[in-house]
Amino acid sequence: MPGIGVIGYGYWGPNLVRNFMSDTDWRVVSVCDRSEGRLAEVHRLYPAVTTTTKPEDLFRNPAIDAVAIATPVATHFDLAMGALKAGKHVLVEKPIASTSAQATQLIEEAARRKLVLVVDHTFVFTGAVRKIRDVIREESFGRLQYYDSTRVNLGLFQHDVNVMWDLAVHDLSIMDFVVGETPVAVSATGLSHVPGQPANVAFMTLFFDSDIIAHINVNWLSPVKIRRTLVGGSKRMIVYDDLETSEKVKIYDKGITVTETPDDLRKLLISYRTGDLWSPKVSETEALRLEVAHFRECIEGREKPVTPGERGLAIVKMLEAADRSMQKRGEAILL
Repeated sequence: MPGIGVIGYGYWGPNLVRNFMSDTDWRVVSVCDRSEGRLAEVHRLYPAVTTTTKPEDLFRNPAIDAVAIATPVATHFDLAMGALKAGKHVLVEKPIASTSAQATQLIEEAARRKLVLVVDHTFVFTGAVRKIRDVIREESFGRLQYYDSTRVNLGLFQHDVNVMWDLAVHDLSIMDFVVGETPVAVSATGLSHVPGQPANVAFMTLFFDSDIIAHINVNWLSPVKIRRTLVGGSKRMIVYDDLETSEKVKIYDKGITVTETPDDLRKLLISYRTGDLWSPKVSETEALRLEVAHFRECIEGREKPVTPGERGLAIVKMLEAADRSMQKRGEAILL
């Protein structure tokens, strides 16, 4: 039974600890956080788990085989590298690092030491997202044409990263999983409406070698919270609303049919097709529960990582390109 240490017990850390604790094939050894108040909460909930304010204590602990990192993005590289150099497998919150150069170093270090490095792209483990991928692969869906997502709300403002690194990273991880192709160029626009702070409104467009196009709208200044994705195919279309308590995924048998008139090939006739609408059953198992089990199986060699460091690197490259594009008012940046 592998031992796990968790660094960071702020927003996401408690969810990680709870799921590792509920998995009987894991043993939670220690939790690290710089806040004594948060560590007191760990003591109250999990008396058998040791606590510390020093990450090095986890790295040096021989009872710990793997480390989960749930801290601000700027700290990911140093903590993950420290864990890898100490011979620990690593699960790191997204994005994997602040730069693609850092992500590359982590991947190389993990490979050198034959350790598992995975990124916490939690949505990939949700029943809804996995169902979407399955539907897209069906012949009845047709040819994938577009991916369009909106992820907006009022706050929470981040001070170390812009809204793309905070919110769009979720949609990029979903897109990367379900589309199955890596974009070749990125265009982005955005602005900060708070002096001296990162952009709080942004729009990303991603281009592929095929005729697929993706668009992502992220915003910390919306009066309403929206978590909706549209995926269009040549035969069917999908609406994914993560805020729905049930029927998160709806499949529409809708589309268009384009035909050429026999007397003039330059004239196209477009007809509209409307069929059934249905909502498939999706697994309601908590995504993190599946993720921590998958992490263990990767460590034990029974599975290959679904979200390896390489996919985390690909997404960081998209975000870096989007940053450069935004500085150039939307100029397309090649990946």
